[in-house]
Amino acid sequence: PAADPVTPAAGPPPGGSRRRRRLPVVLRLVLVVATAGAGCAEPAGLSPSDGRVQVVTTTGILRDLVANVGGGRVRVSSLVPDGADPHVHEPSLRAVRDVVYADVAFSNYLLFEQQSVIAALDANLPPEAENVSLAEEAVAYSAELIPLVEDVTLDTLWLGLRVRGTGEDEGADRSSRVLLHATALDAPGDLVAYVTGSFGEPAFAVDSSDGFDPASGFEGDTSALPPAAHSHMSWAFTDPGVYRLDLRALLARSATDRPRRVAAATVTFAVGVDPTSVEGMEAAAVLDAGHADVTVDLDRDEIVLYHDADGEAADPVRHDPAATVVAVPNRARQEVPADPSLRFLGRPGERIYQLPQAVLGRHVHGEIDPHLWHDIDNAVAYVHIIRDTLTRADPAGAVTYRTNAARYVERLEALDREIDVLLSAVPPARRHLITTHDAFRYLARDRDLDVAGFVTPNPATEPSLADRRRLTETIRNLRVPAVFLEPNLIARASVLAEVAESEGVEVCPLRGDTFDAGARTYVQLMRANARSLRRCLAP
Repeated sequence: PAADPVTPAAGPPPGGSRRRRRLPVVLRLVLVVATAGAGCAEPAGLSPSDGRVQVVTTTGILRDLVANVGGGRVRVSSLVPDGADPHVHEPSLRAVRDVVYADVAFSNYLLFEQQSVIAALDANLPPEAENVSLAEEAVAYSAELIPLVEDVTLDTLWLGLRVRGTGEDEGADRSSRVLLHATALDAPGDLVAYVTGSFGEPAFAVDSSDGFDPASGFEGDTSALPPAAHSHMSWAFTDPGVYRLDLRALLARSATDRPRRVAAATVTFAVGVDPTSVEGMEAAAVLDAGHADVTVDLDRDEIVLYHDADGEAADPVRHDPAATVVAVPNRARQEVPADPSLRFLGRPGERIYQLPQAVLGRHVHGEIDPHLWHDIDNAVAYVHIIRDTLTRADPAGAVTYRTNAARYVERLEALDREIDVLLSAVPPARRHLITTHDAFRYLARDRDLDVAGFVTPNPATEPSLADRRRLTETIRNLRVPAVFLEPNLIARASVLAEVAESEGVEVCPLRGDTFDAGARTYVQLMRANARSLRRCLAP
C-alpha cells in the first residue's frame, strides 16, 4: 500500500466563555459552519482536477484505513484533523469544500462524530457519491458490537437528555435534529444546564440568569440532539427550593424545513428540600438515584422522564413529568471551583447545588458503543467494507484494492499477534483499566481487561471528596499500578495526578479517537496502546 498520510498533531481548541459558547440551536446551512479551533491542522484537501478517486472521511483513523486500501488510486482527506476530538469538532469551511469534491465518503457514525460533521457530510456530498457508515455496516462483515451500558457511580441522580425514536416515518434522518427549548422557569434562584467538552469549555442548554427570549426562538436556552441520541449534562442551581422548568420540543428534519412542534412539559426539581413536600405533588414519584433522561419521544409526540435505577435496565421506567419530582439533595451542594471557565456558576468558593455531568466531554451517543476500531477484528471488517466500496466507485481498480486490502489485513493480523505477546506479560490480577474517556470497552473485551472505572465523571469541576475517595479505594482495593488517560486530556488531570502520586500509581497514555505526534497511523496507535498497557500494568 501507499505510505500512510501524515498530518501534524494539533492542540486543543480554545476555551469558551459564558455568552459566546452555546449548544447549537438550529442546523444552519452547512457551508457557513464555524471554523474549528486554531490549534487543529488541516489535512491535504481534495481536488476536482485530480484524476484519482476523491475520498473524504470523518476522522484520521478512517483516513488511514482508506489510504492503505486505496494506495495510489485514491486521494483522501478527513473532516476532523488529527489532534481534534471527533465528539465535539466543528468542521471548517475548507473541510466542507472537500465534501463537495468527494466521490466516496466514510463515516464511523453510531453517533460517534459531532452531528455538525455528519450534517456537513450528508448535505454537501454529491448525489452520485457513495456515503458509507462503517460501524453500522460492519456487522455484515462479522464485526461484533457492544451495547453502551452505563455504570452508575455518582452519589446523585444522573440527568441527561434523550431522543427516543427515529422520526423516519416523517422524513427525519441522521442529519435531523430535535430542538429542546427551555421557555420559562418558576424558581427561587437561577438554573444553568451545561455541557463540558473534552477540554472543559462549557456550552449552555439553559441559562435562566439572562431570561428567556421567545423573539429569538429561545436561542440561548436550547439544546439539540439527533434522533435516537443521548447526552449527559450538568444541572446547577443557585438556591434551595422548588424549580419548575418549562420545556418545548420541536423536530427539525433539515436545515431548511420549518421545525414541527412535538410536545411541551414542565420538569420539577426539589433543590435542597424534601421532594415529597412539593405543593400539589405530595404523591409524585421521586427520582433521586441512578440515571434519568428528559426524553423527547418522537413515536408518541411527548416529553417524558425515563429512569433507570441501576444503569443496566433494558427498558427504563417511563415517568410523566407532571407527576414526578427530580431530587437535588443537600449532598449535591458544592463550592464553585476556581477555574475561570466556570465563573458562570458564581464566584470561586460560593456554594451551589449541582447534578454533575456523568460522562466526560460533550458526549452525545446512542445505544451501541461506537469505538469499534479498538478491536482489530472490527478494523479488518472496516477494511473489507472500504475495499468493496472503492471497487464499486472505481471498478478499474478492483485488483489494486483487493491486493492492498489483503496485504493490509495481513499486517493487522500480525499486529494482533504482536499485541497478544505484549499483553501476555500482564497477569490477570493486574488487568484493571481505569480511564477518563469511556472509549475502551472493545479493547478491554478483546484483550481480557476489566474496565474498573473512570477517573472523574466531570472534568470541568473539581472532583468531590467522594470522587477522590472512590478513586483512591478502587486503586487500593484492586492494587491498580496505573491509570490511563488520552494524551490530550492529561493536562486537565491534576487531581488524578495527586491521587496517583499519593498512592504510588503511574499516569500512563492510552490513545482513543485521534492521532497525535506519538501515533500517526492506526497501526502505530494500537501498538503504542499495547506497549503502554504492558509497561504500566506488567510487574
